Amino acid sequence: MTDPIIFHMCRAEEWERAVAAGSYRGSSQDAADGFIHFSTAAQLAGSAAKHRTGQTGLLLLTADAAALGDALRWEAARGGQLFPHLYGALPVVAVTRVDPLPLGADGLHVIPAHAHPAGDDGERP
Repeated sequence: MTDPIIFHMCRAEEWERAVAAGSYRGSSQDAADGFIHFSTAAQLAGSAAKHRTGQTGLLLLTADAAALGDALRWEAARGGQLFPHLYGALPVVAVTRVDPLPLGADGLHVIPAHAHPAGDDGERP
């Protein structure tokens, strides 16, 4: 099963350039890996902690997975979980929402409420 809504974290300036160009080609890490990394709601906090710890000036892009067509592949990654990987540019029109991704007082990114897994109220222990 795959999620209909997926998420990507990027720097605000990267997204500004993408909006002007009409598509987002990913970060330098995405380019090195050959695809744009996305996460599901259930994977998002772990991905932020693993790959974006302490980074400020980030945005969370919410994308419609169906709008990405065959370029989106669900592949096994961390712990055997299926992660969404986009092989190609992300069309700006496939992004349904853009939110700031600030750091909380605990140093972890504050995930917007709409990006929490179903049944998760977003409260931290």
